[in-house]
Amino acid sequence: MRAFDINAQKARNMKNKLYSVAQIRAVEESAMQELETGTLMRRAGRAAADLALSLVGEARAQPVLVLAGPGNNGGDALEVAANLGEAGLDVVVLYFAPTSGQPSPETAQALARARASGANFADVAPNTRDWSLVVDGLFGIGLARNLVGRYLELVTALDAMRCPVLALDVPSGLDADTGMPVGEGSVAVRATHTITFIGDKPGLHTAHGRDHAGVVHVDDLGIDAKLFPPALAQLAAPALFAAALAPRRQGSHKGMFGDVAIVGGARGMQGAAVLAGRGALYAGAGRVFVVTVDPGPGFDQLQPELMFRASNAFKFEGQTLVLGPGMGDSVESMRALGHGIDGTGPLVIDADGLNLLAASTDLQARLARRQGDTIVTPHPLEAARLLGISAAEVQADRLATARQLARRFNAVAVLKGSGTVIAAQEGCMALNPTGNPGLATGGTGDVLAGVCGALLAQGWPAWEAAVGAVWLHGAAADRLVEDGVGPIGMTAGELPAAIRKALNGLVSAR
Repeated sequence: MRAFDINAQKARNMKNKLYSVAQIRAVEESAMQELETGTLMRRAGRAAADLALSLVGEARAQPVLVLAGPGNNGGDALEVAANLGEAGLDVVVLYFAPTSGQPSPETAQALARARASGANFADVAPNTRDWSLVVDGLFGIGLARNLVGRYLELVTALDAMRCPVLALDVPSGLDADTGMPVGEGSVAVRATHTITFIGDKPGLHTAHGRDHAGVVHVDDLGIDAKLFPPALAQLAAPALFAAALAPRRQGSHKGMFGDVAIVGGARGMQGAAVLAGRGALYAGAGRVFVVTVDPGPGFDQLQPELMFRASNAFKFEGQTLVLGPGMGDSVESMRALGHGIDGTGPLVIDADGLNLLAASTDLQARLARRQGDTIVTPHPLEAARLLGISAAEVQADRLATARQLARRFNAVAVLKGSGTVIAAQEGCMALNPTGNPGLATGGTGDVLAGVCGALLAQGWPAWEAAVGAVWLHGAAADRLVEDGVGPIGMTAGELPAAIRKALNGLVSAR
């Protein structure tokens, strides 16, 4: 399936809304007050079984392994086993009964149904890898501890299996809010597909979540939309920046699309500024200046449209500025950063600009008071420096980190990484579903910063510019992979042209 098709499917599911575990629990509790006991579990089992049957496909003669844990997630798995058994499949169930007390009434009902369906219950999984499918129903969103003992052994063994793995609600061991394995040094199931119930969860789309969840399917279990609160966040999609997309009129001229100045390019790092300039150029800026803090090359043979200037003689006011690519830490770099922060034009701060900002409480205070459109684009280590915490703490809760950055610096924050988080000052958040490991190479962040600058220069508001730039950046990388370029060996220099193609495709489709 093409990357864009996957994103379109996600857009149809719950309109890309993402809910926290606390929100999901509140919705579930409200719904259960109006429904017969076990209704939601039966609906979850039916939805997951339908998906399981499609994943099994032509391999129906091979057995399905269902892992059912001691809680209600295990009850969902037992419902799946019952439905698959009734459909005539060979089902093997590993059921872990509660170590104390009795299962919930709905789980007890599901257990009885599974036994009556003809599913085979086993104490240990048969020694075979010839499963058509493994259903992971060990633990759901309520897990609060590391996986240990038999659970740990099972999860580790799943990595060696070559069949599809379908996780129910959330891969066992994964935090549905953060996308990190539960507990320090813990592990989580790596599923090929996850069917998540009631509403989509942010942890399936950021940090390690994308590796563990696989393709995400959402089923709201027929719950009335009026029971849902405002979403915590949403998946980024073209709909979030569609209002800023516009075809160009025949009477256009370059002055209508803004000037972008890339300020950076210290000695030995001028390629970063050039890459950012190319990103801005291919994303539609009218003119692009590469403003270097050390003497620059003066000419880009690949893109002679880029104009080179020295930072100590450049007039910053009135320009859309991208501060930081290859900027270094010289006195001139700090002076240029200060000029940019004190200006009124649109501003992007990236890379070394963020490191300089982290080292100066004065610049931080000036940025927080700034009134113009501002985007900051840190990776986790840069975010950690800005907030005075560790990169591990940043990754432990990427959404909270992005919110903190946006509020502290009065800017739209782009916390880069798998499932990039975009956060606005007033609390809006989006998680980006596009992109792939090909972006994990030097210079791709510089290109992204340049694209952010180009969209700002064309009059896009900061939120739309940030979401649009991140989505296009990832979509371009996905398209390159589809065309056989990467992910291994993809280079930052290959991105700008692919971004241009993606952007024009969106504009022409309107």
